[in-house]
Parts: sequence; structure tokens; C-alpha cells
Amino acid sequence: MSSKVMPLSGFPEYLPAERIIEQHVLGVIATTFELHGFTSIETRAVEPVERLLGKGGDADKEIYAVSRLAADARDGEQDPGKRLGLHFDLTVPFARYVLENSGKLTFPFRRYQIQKVWRGERPQDGRYREFVQADIDVVGSGSLPFHYEAELPLVIADAFARLPIGPFRIQVNNRKIPEGFYLGLGIAAEDIVTVLRIVDKFDKAGPQAVQEMLTQAGLTGEQAYACCRLAGISSTDTSFAGQVRALGVQHPTLDAGLAELAAVVEAAAEHAPGLLAADLKVARGLDYYTGTVYETQLIGHESYGSICSGGRYDSLVSDGRTTYPGVGISIGVSRLLAKLLEQGRVRVTRPTPTCVLVALNSEQDRARAMGVAARLRARGIATQVAPEAAKFGKQIRFADRRGIPFVWFPGAAGEDGQVRADSVKDIRSGEQAEADAASWLPPQEDLHPRVIASGDAG
Repeated sequence: MSSKVMPLSGFPEYLPAERIIEQHVLGVIATTFELHGFTSIETRAVEPVERLLGKGGDADKEIYAVSRLAADARDGEQDPGKRLGLHFDLTVPFARYVLENSGKLTFPFRRYQIQKVWRGERPQDGRYREFVQADIDVVGSGSLPFHYEAELPLVIADAFARLPIGPFRIQVNNRKIPEGFYLGLGIAAEDIVTVLRIVDKFDKAGPQAVQEMLTQAGLTGEQAYACCRLAGISSTDTSFAGQVRALGVQHPTLDAGLAELAAVVEAAAEHAPGLLAADLKVARGLDYYTGTVYETQLIGHESYGSICSGGRYDSLVSDGRTTYPGVGISIGVSRLLAKLLEQGRVRVTRPTPTCVLVALNSEQDRARAMGVAARLRARGIATQVAPEAAKFGKQIRFADRRGIPFVWFPGAAGEDGQVRADSVKDIRSGEQAEADAASWLPPQEDLHPRVIASGDAG
């Protein structure tokens, strides 16, 4: 067997400094979600394949099936009804979670969830087969007021304001607008999902290519042209409604969608003017969205695609008696992090949580050094003991290579038998002073590694 290790495409791993940045981003997102009253949950990584299938896009092509290598027919794992797959998003497992626990939850239920998901798609810039998502959802029992559809993008904007991601734009549409428009054009209801998925490629492929794909899918040239004209409409206020009316298409579903989208844009503008941009090419390929849909782009990096998306779903969760409508947004954390790292927007002040290295005069002093480390750790100071007794210069280099800012020197016994006081050295400045493990504290900015914008002073 070859000893050469080959990387797996689409399964990212981080070096220590990058991992600290990821943990910081996750912490900021979780803290922001909690500030807005969302409760954390976690769901299992697997769901029955039959539940995952048909829940959006080309799910059957993306799902990773899970099985044991030693499974046989007696285990029942070959039974199609018992096959398991890794979840490709967090909304489908959340829907199942709501159904299973509806009697124990209080509605409207505000949930956030940060977990890995898996999709068998082609890896490319910022797109992986294994990645982290951070979702927020509000789910109601029987009904859910529209104001939540305006609230959720405000939460996302708050989270992004706490991260050095640069300017961004949250685009919003309502699925009833294109659906009603297509029905008004005479497009058959069973073809609408296909048309939506093609229009969803508007940014990447361009209007001409989308128009050609639509005609290849069976639309007339006039219908395809009208669909592209609708997709080209955008505004930061409610003027989009007049632009749609000017196209001359009429349908009750279109009317409802225009009214709902206008209400969301106006409600969000009361708190954050200009935050939402009504963009009628936003379609979202997943089948379960029924109303408002969101996508978020980094301004100046629009070709990178959406880093945060979601929408309203009215029919995804139902037990046959009660329907649990919801609205949610998901941040593609791994996708966002890839762009932050690629652009060098952030850096860490050190790549290790360790603040202090306790030096060893000799191996006989290890027990005392461990005691010093224990006292420092008890006071919240991350500490490790040198791996071996060596010349102090070598131990200082050991700390320097790892980014550890302080080296602690336990006091040694002098010729008179008296033990000298401990001292601690800031190896960056060279300053050294007597210190007591029961009271010494590093400067606050050195207590933990910090994630800062690349242009900031360290």
C-alpha cells in the first residue's frame, strides 16, 4: 500500500490559524442569533433517503448514501425504505424535527442550527461536498405572520456587521411573482419548477443563455423573452411592482406575490433602509419555497454567487392535521470563510490558544512547573509546560515558533539555598519581570488569540 496521502476534493480542512478564524466566525454568528432570541438545536446527520428525495433541486444526484461495509440482507439496510443518506441541508431534517417534537415545542418556534451538511456536487471555488451551514428559522403552528420574513434578513445583517466581510447585498423575491407571471403567460403549472430552475441560472449564464435554455425546455420565444424581462427587474424600493405591471401580464398569484414582496421590503426599510433589494431573478432551486426567497452577495464579488440564502415554506412541514409554515435563512459558513481567507481579509494574532510556556530548569523541576501551569490555568490562562529541559534560548525559540507570547521561568534555588521568585518574559518585547502564578495576568489582548481585520494593528 502506498504511503502517499492524497487530498479529497471538496472536503476542506484548516490549519490551526484558519481553524481559529472559523471558530471566531461561528461564535459571532451563534452569539448574534442568540441575541435575537433563537434557540440552538442539533439534528442527526442522517435521514431516510426517501425523506431527502424530492425535497428540492437534483437531490437524488447530490445525496450521499450511508451504509455499513459489512451489511447484509438480514440487517434490512438494502430495503429502499430503510436506506439512509447524509442530509444535504438543515431545513429538511428540521422539518422532521418539528413533526417529531411538535407537542414539546412552543410556537412560533425560533431555532438556530450550525452543523455540517454534505452534497455530492462538483467542487469549485467556495463550493464543497462537506461544509458548514448556519441556519435560523421561525416556524408557526397553522399560520405565520409575514413580519418574520422582514425580520430574518435584519438578523443576518446584524451578524455580517460583526464580521469583516465588506459590503453585501441581500436580494429578495417572492416565488408567487414568477409563478403567477408564468401562469399568466400560459405556461403549464407542471412546468413552473423547471422554468424556475433555469431562471435561477440568470446571473451565471446570462439572459441570452437562459432564454435559449427556456425555449429548449418547450417555451415559445415570446414566453422565454418575457421570463427574462421579469428576471431583469430590480429595485431597492417598491417600484418593482410598477415595472412588473408594465409587462402586461395578469394573474391572481402574481398580484399576491407583488403585495407580499412590497410589504417585506417596506417593513425592512423601516429598520434598515436599502438593506433589501427586490430582485426578481432570484428564484432558489429548491422546491419547498412558497413565498419570500433570499440570496446574499458580496458586492464586488457577485460572480462568487450567494453566501446566504433561504425563504418561506408553507407546506414542507405537516402531520396531516396541522401545517407548520416557516421561514428561514442559511449562511454558507464554509463558503463565506473561503472568501475571507482567499482575500486575506482577516488574520489571527497567534495560531495557538496557549498564552504561556512554563520553562524547565531540569527534569527534576517538572512537577513544580506543572503546578505553576495548573495555577495559571485555574485563572483562565492557557498554559503548557516545555516538552523537555533545555537551554532557555531553545525553550524561548520553541515558544516563538508556535506564537506563544510569554515564557514563565520558575525560580531556582540560589547558592544560599533560597528559592528565587518566578519571572515571566514577553518574548516579543524582551521585557521580563518577577511574577506570581496566583496573581499575574497577561494584557487582556494577549489572553486569547484574536481574529482581526488584516489592516488592523495586532
